[in-house]
Amino acid sequence: MMDFAIFWDWLSFAVRWLHVITGIAWIGSSFYFVALDLGLRQRPGLPAGAFGEEWQVHGGGFYHIQKYLVAPAEMPEHLTWFKWESYATWLSGFAMLCVVYYAGADLFLIDPNVLNISVPVGILLSLATIGVGWIVYDLLCRSPLGKSDTGLMLVLYCVLVFIAWGLTHLFTGRAAFLHLGAITATIMSANVFMVIIPNQKIVVADLIAGRKPDPKYGKIAKQRSLHNNYLTLPVLFLMLSNHYPLAFGTEFNWVIASLVFIIGVLIRHYFNTVHARKGNPTWTWLGAAVLFMIIIWLSTVPKVLTGEPKTSAASAAAQVYIASAHFPAVRDTVLGRCSMCHTQEPVYEGIYHAPKGVLLDTDERIAEHAREIYIQAGRAHAMPPANVTQITDQERALLVAWFEGAGK
Repeated sequence: MMDFAIFWDWLSFAVRWLHVITGIAWIGSSFYFVALDLGLRQRPGLPAGAFGEEWQVHGGGFYHIQKYLVAPAEMPEHLTWFKWESYATWLSGFAMLCVVYYAGADLFLIDPNVLNISVPVGILLSLATIGVGWIVYDLLCRSPLGKSDTGLMLVLYCVLVFIAWGLTHLFTGRAAFLHLGAITATIMSANVFMVIIPNQKIVVADLIAGRKPDPKYGKIAKQRSLHNNYLTLPVLFLMLSNHYPLAFGTEFNWVIASLVFIIGVLIRHYFNTVHARKGNPTWTWLGAAVLFMIIIWLSTVPKVLTGEPKTSAASAAAQVYIASAHFPAVRDTVLGRCSMCHTQEPVYEGIYHAPKGVLLDTDERIAEHAREIYIQAGRAHAMPPANVTQITDQERALLVAWFEGAGK
């Protein structure tokens, strides 16, 4: 059990690192090409079929870039495709979903107080929400509504708000935020895999065959690319939110998630407008700041509106750790060294909410977080930070013996 727990923790780290690397590559190329597209300028004398051009300087040299709205007259000898960044980001993200939320479904995915379901049902429900999210989005884009960019965006936003609300009635708050991000990221990656790249391949095939490409394929791909551009920042927030319980662990978490989408759109609108040289809409930053202040208020709204936090019984897996002969001593250690921060009302100066929403003030909560206690305070010395509560080596050894000996 010990070796597996350490291996799994490193696997989680490796997959998360890979996801960040591929995400940087995808977002970087996406932001670059949108900025490039918006900055194109037309001038007399451009080659036939060229929509615009731009000069750029970077890395000690100049770049002269021209864009063909449909396609050039002949197939270029060298053509670079930008697709693997998207695919690798989605695949690594799904791998992380499996490693963290499916393997740890009892703790991170399922909350019996929200919806009392088994682990297999929870995983199937998770997969279904991700798949259905893409299907609904794609059908809306292909419907007559898709001809109106503004109308489509408004309807899509309403759908996202409904999904945010619905997810909080299926999973833990943390998993609800993660799934909202996963649904959005799946939409973005599927746009590349199922629309943008296939449309570009149709254009390439027409060029090779000597046919004139239909401009509709480029128009459709551009719409999907624009959606991806505006969805990027909310996805980043949702993926980072699992570290901040004030975002996902409150009664109005679905409202917070909904407002985050508006903030992301406002920020992207600012940069897109500047890149297109159509002004400097600084009001977007004020709007984003106001919405963020509302989010802060929603995360700390008085309990008279939200009610007292719910508690749940220990899972079957946690019962194994409670039954351990070491548990009474472990409980005393955790309560004495950790509960001043990891409780509903922390007493440690400067800590107002339990870090990462982890509560260690009852037998059930200590047992549910056995693996994290073992890794963070047993095998590693990450907790308590700077050993502020002066946990001893003997106590750390006790935590290790408790976790590794449970169930034997």
